[in-house]
Amino acid sequence: MLQVGGKGVTPALVAELGQALEDHELIKVKVGAEDREARRELIDSLAAAADAVLVQRIGHTAVLYRPSRDKRQIVLPRA
Repeated sequence: MLQVGGKGVTPALVAELGQALEDHELIKVKVGAEDREARRELIDSLAAAADAVLVQRIGHTAVLYRPSRDKRQIVLPRA
C-alpha cells in the first residue's frame, strides 16, 4: 500500500507506484487530501502516470490495477 502525502504526485512516487504495480499488479493507494475533488484529481493523475486502471475508490483509498509485463499473476476473464 502506498500513501500520497502533501507533496502530491512526484516522480519518486510514480516510480514507486510503477514498481509496486509490476510486483503485485493490484495495489491500494491512500490519498491524504481532505477535499473529495482533490482526491479524485490525485487518484486520476496517479492512474494516468502509472498507466494503471482505477478499479475502486472508497473514501481516501483507491485500488489500482496494471498487469505485470514479466510475471502476470492476475488474469481477467473476457466477457
